[in-house]
Amino acid sequence: MAESDWDSVTVLRKKGPSSAQAKSKQAITAAQRRGEEVETSKKWAAGQNKQHLVTKNTAKLDRETEELHHERVPLEKINEKPQVIADYECGKAIPSNQVMSKIERAIGLKLRGKDIGQPLEAKPKKK
Repeated sequence: MAESDWDSVTVLRKKGPSSAQAKSKQAITAAQRRGEEVETSKKWAAGQNKQHLVTKNTAKLDRETEELHHERVPLEKINEKPQVIADYECGKAIPSNQVMSKIERAIGLKLRGKDIGQPLEAKPKKK
């Protein structure tokens, strides 16, 4: 016991408040009472995914009935999931000849080969 130093003191400290507790109304008012500097800032679009929201201009274009109106291809014409078409439009999907031929028939334009962008020629059906 001669090795113990009775004069040294070990202090165990509590953890500081968590970020949620530090942002609480009580913590803010307590800091203001102590005279500490409190900074508040409003985050723009916090908690929302603004990147994928439809803007007002796009919605207005969808409702437009004059020359600005874009035609939509009904799902029955292609019989593919909307996600498959979205992947093709974004360039994420590897083109499948079956899906490409369905899209070509629906829009009436060539999407493959040397005549890309030309009107699709109707071929006679074989019997």
